[in-house]
Amino acid sequence: MISPLAYIHPEAQIGDNVKIGPFCYIDKNVVIGDDNELMNSVTILSGARIGRGNIFFPGAVISAIPQDLKFRGEETTAEIGDNNKIRENVTINRGTAAKGRTVVGSGNLFMEGAHIAHDDIIGNDIIIGNCSKLAGEVTVDDHAILSACVLVHQFCRIGSYTMVGGGTGTPQSILPYSICARHPASYCGLNIVGLRRRGFEREVINTIHEAYRILINGGMSLADALDTIQRELPPTPEIQYILQFIEDTKQRGFIR
Repeated sequence: MISPLAYIHPEAQIGDNVKIGPFCYIDKNVVIGDDNELMNSVTILSGARIGRGNIFFPGAVISAIPQDLKFRGEETTAEIGDNNKIRENVTINRGTAAKGRTVVGSGNLFMEGAHIAHDDIIGNDIIIGNCSKLAGEVTVDDHAILSACVLVHQFCRIGSYTMVGGGTGTPQSILPYSICARHPASYCGLNIVGLRRRGFEREVINTIHEAYRILINGGMSLADALDTIQRELPPTPEIQYILQFIEDTKQRGFIR
């Protein structure tokens, strides 16, 4: 299960039923859980904490030090959950003193050349397309989809069930349940197809749509729009999530 052409530091902890291909490099201070597969030429560096059932394609580099000049060699981690597919040349950096760790959830697909920077928090069941790049301290909520060549500015947040169009640059956070595209990036409506595929009922979709009609097309100030949403719409989990998302992203703002 382990190629004789791979290097594994004697202090690394390797679980059961792990396949490690030729020319892989596994550093000290690494923990790899059960049932993972590392194809050839995968690099796992100090601070990696990997769950189970993941597959790493050739050229992936996990837990390299941050590309941040403030980094001073502090002990940090890159934590990866279960059942992720990490394709060729994906890079996932470990954290800095800011948060201490980069976190990737479970069931995600990172396509070729994607980059996850220091202190990012990536949820579950997310797709990040070819050559998309996330700057430091970005958060991506569950079930989001980023198409190819998306660039996400530091400190931004991508909401759940969002679709971001290919080649989009995102200088601010992106509202949940929405489509974001164009240049400069703008709100392009609800991700209706995605929501239907995920089993959202029509009534729920209509409520989200009405919230965004008030927020984006209502001609109100942000404070007045939020007040109107709270007064006129039912306090469903989706509406509460949208309101909390806006509150949490006030510092950078969100794309409208």
